Amino acid sequence: MDFPATQPKPTADGKIIYYPPGVKEITDKITNDEVVKRLKMVVKTFMDMDQDSEDEKQQYLPLALHLASEFFLRNPNKDVRLLVACCLADIFRIYAPEAPYTSHDKLKDIFLFITRQLKGLEDTKSPQFNRYFYLLENLAWVKSYNICFELEDCNEIFIQLFRTLFSVINNSHNQKVQMHMLDLMSSIIMEGDGVTQELLDSILINLIPAHKNLNKQAFDLAKVLLKRTVQTIEPCIANFFNQVLVLGKSSVSDLSEHVFDLIQELFAIDPHLLLSVMPQLEFKLKSNDGEERLAVVRLLAKLFGSKDSDLATQNRPLWQCFLGRFNDIHVPVRLESVKFASHCLMNHPDLAKDLTEYLKVRSHDPEEAIRHDVIVTIITAGKRDLSLVNDQLLGFVRERTLDKRWRVRKEAMMGLAQLYKKYCLHAEAGKDAAEKVSWIKDKLLHIYYQNSIDDKLLVEKIFAQYLVPHNLETEERMKCLYYLYASLDPNAVKALNEMWKCQNMLRMANLSYVYIVFNHVENLPDPGKAQDFVKKFNQVLGDDEKLRSQLELLISPTCSCKQADICVREIARKLANPKQPTNPFLEMVKFLLERIAPVHIDSEAISALVKLMNKSIEGTADDEEEGVSPDTAIRAGLELLKVLSFTHPTSFHSAETYESLLQCLRMEDDKVAEAAIQIFRNTGHKIETDLPQIRSTLIPILHQKAKRGTPHQAKQAVHCIHAIFSNKEVQLAQIFEPLSRSLNADVPEQLITPLVSLGHISMLAPDQFASPMKSVVANFIVKDLLMNDRSTGEKNGKLWSPDEEVSPEVLAKVQAIKLLVRWLLGMKNNQSKSANSTLRLLSAMLVSEGDLTEQKRISKSDMSRLRLAAGSAIMKLAQEPCYHEIITPEQFQLCALVINDECYQVRQIFAQKLHKALVKLLLPLEYMAIFALCAKDPVKERRAHARQCLLKNISIRREYIKQNPMANEKLLSLLPEYVVPYMIHLLAHDPDFTKPQDVDQLRDVKESQAAGSAWGLSGRPGLAASSPAGGVLLYGRRSVGCAASEKQSKRWTGYSRRLYSFGSPSPPQQWSCQRALCHVKWYIITS
Repeated sequence: MDFPATQPKPTADGKIIYYPPGVKEITDKITNDEVVKRLKMVVKTFMDMDQDSEDEKQQYLPLALHLASEFFLRNPNKDVRLLVACCLADIFRIYAPEAPYTSHDKLKDIFLFITRQLKGLEDTKSPQFNRYFYLLENLAWVKSYNICFELEDCNEIFIQLFRTLFSVINNSHNQKVQMHMLDLMSSIIMEGDGVTQELLDSILINLIPAHKNLNKQAFDLAKVLLKRTVQTIEPCIANFFNQVLVLGKSSVSDLSEHVFDLIQELFAIDPHLLLSVMPQLEFKLKSNDGEERLAVVRLLAKLFGSKDSDLATQNRPLWQCFLGRFNDIHVPVRLESVKFASHCLMNHPDLAKDLTEYLKVRSHDPEEAIRHDVIVTIITAGKRDLSLVNDQLLGFVRERTLDKRWRVRKEAMMGLAQLYKKYCLHAEAGKDAAEKVSWIKDKLLHIYYQNSIDDKLLVEKIFAQYLVPHNLETEERMKCLYYLYASLDPNAVKALNEMWKCQNMLRMANLSYVYIVFNHVENLPDPGKAQDFVKKFNQVLGDDEKLRSQLELLISPTCSCKQADICVREIARKLANPKQPTNPFLEMVKFLLERIAPVHIDSEAISALVKLMNKSIEGTADDEEEGVSPDTAIRAGLELLKVLSFTHPTSFHSAETYESLLQCLRMEDDKVAEAAIQIFRNTGHKIETDLPQIRSTLIPILHQKAKRGTPHQAKQAVHCIHAIFSNKEVQLAQIFEPLSRSLNADVPEQLITPLVSLGHISMLAPDQFASPMKSVVANFIVKDLLMNDRSTGEKNGKLWSPDEEVSPEVLAKVQAIKLLVRWLLGMKNNQSKSANSTLRLLSAMLVSEGDLTEQKRISKSDMSRLRLAAGSAIMKLAQEPCYHEIITPEQFQLCALVINDECYQVRQIFAQKLHKALVKLLLPLEYMAIFALCAKDPVKERRAHARQCLLKNISIRREYIKQNPMANEKLLSLLPEYVVPYMIHLLAHDPDFTKPQDVDQLRDVKESQAAGSAWGLSGRPGLAASSPAGGVLLYGRRSVGCAASEKQSKRWTGYSRRLYSFGSPSPPQQWSCQRALCHVKWYIITS
């Protein structure tokens, strides 16, 4: 080997330093540039040396020691420091495994020096970067830092190294740089005795969100490092979390306040890093501190809910403990648990079964926000994928559509609407998904039955935006409506029909309003904010003629859907105020416009509907694909057109539409033909003048239906003729005369349709047909039909039989009774005393229990039908003032007792008819007292129904009085309180109340009186216990309820005996309520 030619120089300790060939001595006497130049040659020499060069190692040992002197380690020139660091790294490589430096302090200084030089890795564009990379590579390959394990304070070096590497890593580094850093750090972790808390902190701090966002590469480096060293570092991590979570020693680390963030990141990196930590979280979930539980729940929600997490299956005890937090006493904890469920359902559908029961409980949580978030959770998951939510979860949302809080109801309704639109209208997940949510349309429309105006408005909005989106093209929109209507259940159909009727009434009201504005701009009252808005709108309309014309166009019968949309936008634009972000006035106007704007139906839409129905008739429609049969589609389509004929009659006026309806009239389906006739009746007022060809075709069909059609067709045909033809008298006479001549009681099956037609003709045209009808009534209806039993009924003991099993003779008698009523209703007077005779006949039928002839040839079920017909007939006549005056108390009592009939169906149907007439304010007040008799009904549902009817009637009457100031003049006939004397009268004359001293009978009376409390009467100021009638009710109730008080029982028996005799011969309508109350008060005083 050739030794260097340069003269060796002795060191301070006498050793001679040999420099590589061509390298002069490096001292502080030369310039930095010269030092750099000479060091480069030294670097090259050490770089080329390997561990097997023993002679060279020995030769250059003094140089190696010299390079670790203070002159080099403290040199201010960074190039000098870099070259020295490279030399030192090679020295550690060459002399490995033993370092040439024996002093621990020197070793520490050297490694701290090398660590500081690694900061140069940050600038990849630096000319010296390759040397920095060489330094890193050399250190990583040789694992030079492992020498530091022998030092007592090696942790200081490692912490500095880790911090340096994490601080310099950036996105300009290639993968080799990252790999060498990982090798360097992982060797320290894996080959050391343990990881101190400070060193662990230097790694974990890069996982904290704030640091993670600042340096994504440092986060990635820490993540890979932890993955690589998971087995070694896991005990250290467990100890750290044990100190903080269990022992509460937050001072052990500056990262103590970030433990939950760290757990989340560590779990995402590798769950094995937290094997010992999870039991500690279970302990924390049971903490007494609500805020602490909340923090743990938030953390675990992220761990359980993350996409690739299998924590719930791997750690069942922790999962079950977490689910228990759904029932936590702390509201924010329950709320956070519910929010988690959405992510869990979307990322882990297999856990839906575990969550369902807990969500069920939370859907009934007393906190509104939690119930709201349960809905959001389920709907969010459902919108992602319907298979993620089972039928039970959707059922929870369905229940919440009736929640007591508007915010919850709205969220549930809107959520269901969005699901319906996505999976039924757009069919994004196929037929199975559409079938799964097909119930939504019915449920949403059922909500229209709710009393809240907010609910009704939202249903209208949902219908226009989700069920049948108004922004679809006309043909697509009508197809959507056509098949929707065909698939709705009966209650949903009624709700939709009612919605259209309400909107039509509002349009008509606004049409009248616009006309009023033109003439009386300044005369609107302003009690309340809504009226203030109306007045303001009135003023705006008065000042802006263009706005008035747009509103007039919007509510005109000829407005098209496109015109309506333009008008609404234009009116809203004009009323908007850019300087006022929230404008209650504009919101009120928008609500109004949305309700009255015809965004679905116009002439074009009706034409499209008719074409769809024609396709169903011809068999070319997509009925089967839409899930309905052609017959169902045709029938539903006609029903839909029938409803629209009420609300949009002008839109039907076209030859094409009427031709299609004529085709329906010729169909064999009776329901279809009936609906078609009714559409003609509602819309055909211009047929006679504008469409003579349709008129000439329609007349013979209507005549044929009135004579030989079904009873319903006959009724509609007569009304249709009366509504649309100017020569109606001639047309009706051509039907009346042949029918009246052909009546034959021996063929009852051929009597029903003629009786219906004759009855309606006599009601619609009494001046022309009242007299001819009188002879028909006297000679045929009463004498020949009602007073004779030609057939013998089946003696099977049944009290009721289905409609199809009722004999033709009984059906004819029922229609005969209805004919009598219609004839009298048409005349509207009792000059001929025909009404007295009819009432006596009906009363006799009720007294004889339906067997007017008393020959016992009629069956029990047929007798029930006739009793119902007779009671309903009296009630119908009572709706006409001239006949109400002549109804005697006995006849009123007989009619009332029908509600206690032995046949359940008779009681049910009669109560429905009674309620329907009362809520329309058609019947006198005393008929409301009849519901008190329902307290004796043996069927609980019937009693409940009677209570609901009473409450509804009271509510309607009070609202009517409030809304109509003029009603104060007739309070005696409106206020529910004044029904009490009539109720007492009915109870006193109850046939079951025969022995005033019988306690059981008194108890029945008490139950009937208790029905009065259902009205809220005995608790109201106007009829409290201090009032006479209220006193009787309360005293009677208390007396009968206290069997131990013999004296009170006897006193009540006395009241009862007097009440039983309280039967004034004068008609009920002539009773003075005050007088009746005075009678009752007199009974109390004299007793």
